Amino acid sequence: MDRVNASTPSASSADDPARAAFAALRTPEGEQLLAELRDHDPADELATATRLRRTHPAELVSAALGQARLRQRAVAKFGAEDAYRMYFTPNGVEQATRTSVAAHRAARFAGLGVRSVADLCCGIGGDAIALARAGISVLAVDRDPLTAEVARANAQALGLADLIEVRCADVTEIDTAPYDAVFVDPARRGGRGRIFDPEAYSPPLSWATSAALKAPRAALKIAPGIPHEAIGPEAEAEWISDGGDVKEAVLWYGEGFAPGAFRATLLPSGATLSAPAPLPAPPVGPVGRYLYEPDGAVIRAHLVADLVERCGGRLVDETIAYITSDEPYSSPYVAGYEITDELPFSMKRLKALLRERQIGVLTVKKRGSAVEPEELRRRMKLSGPGSATVFLTRVAGAPTMLIGHPLG
Repeated sequence: MDRVNASTPSASSADDPARAAFAALRTPEGEQLLAELRDHDPADELATATRLRRTHPAELVSAALGQARLRQRAVAKFGAEDAYRMYFTPNGVEQATRTSVAAHRAARFAGLGVRSVADLCCGIGGDAIALARAGISVLAVDRDPLTAEVARANAQALGLADLIEVRCADVTEIDTAPYDAVFVDPARRGGRGRIFDPEAYSPPLSWATSAALKAPRAALKIAPGIPHEAIGPEAEAEWISDGGDVKEAVLWYGEGFAPGAFRATLLPSGATLSAPAPLPAPPVGPVGRYLYEPDGAVIRAHLVADLVERCGGRLVDETIAYITSDEPYSSPYVAGYEITDELPFSMKRLKALLRERQIGVLTVKKRGSAVEPEELRRRMKLSGPGSATVFLTRVAGAPTMLIGHPLG
């Protein structure tokens, strides 16, 4: 069988400068340097490097500074307490699941009684850590030797080595039969950046799906922009947002999941909206007193029609995910606004209206408009104590400005 992962194992760390540098970081001297660099300012890196090289090898100083930068970047995903104890690679920081999303996924597995998971393409171990913290034993597999070493070091650093076994191997050669579930996180970035074709993932989506279908339960992490037609009927598809930003999609397989269903989950609240199948296209009509902006996970999951039905509203345009109604509606899945003005698109008219109302703070939202928010704000020359929100969109196909303010 052809190997489907992205890189080939080398014989030892001595053959690989990156692995040798990582090994040096885990010595007492390397750990001391990392502790000293925890709060260092990257703007002062040249002076810091010059100072440290007087008492430490230059290669070790370079490795420590690089790791310090990665830890600072990782705080956004892992939180400071974990990030400053963990180790990272540039790709690992970029592709790792943020802790809140990984914990949500681990909780779904744990809630179904899963006690062991084969984590294929584990990266630096973000999901393995969340699974272990949920009480699940994990076999974490990655074909890249440095990445596997980093994952192992992270399990040790966080006190989870008893629950996480890290193996450097090709995922296609792993026997997953002994495990309650399988988790697959294919690489979706290559030498030229992000990969959009699921069959160009490493491993390809078709292989990952086949591996998932062989397991009693499985989860397959995919890009949130995946076309719905690429999702097989055997999967329950879940889109997850965190703090309003869509982070990823997951395909769930096996007992306890709903094949063919679509789900949107919002973190940190955990609110989840699901439907067994897409509803018919919702009605379209005039803009009412209220406008609702669905969470991105709801839009990606094609559940906007469900919200339209729940609030008794309508879309402002058949191609735009803005919902309107004549009565207020409260839901964790939408941000609501009261609309005061509906105008044909005109920079001149908008500027005059904002000046008349002494609007100094303007929030610009858009769907179906090519206008850039920063450019619009610059041209408005805002001044005054008031604030407002403007939606640049289409209403019944016509470029339109809707002005209002958030509810509540």
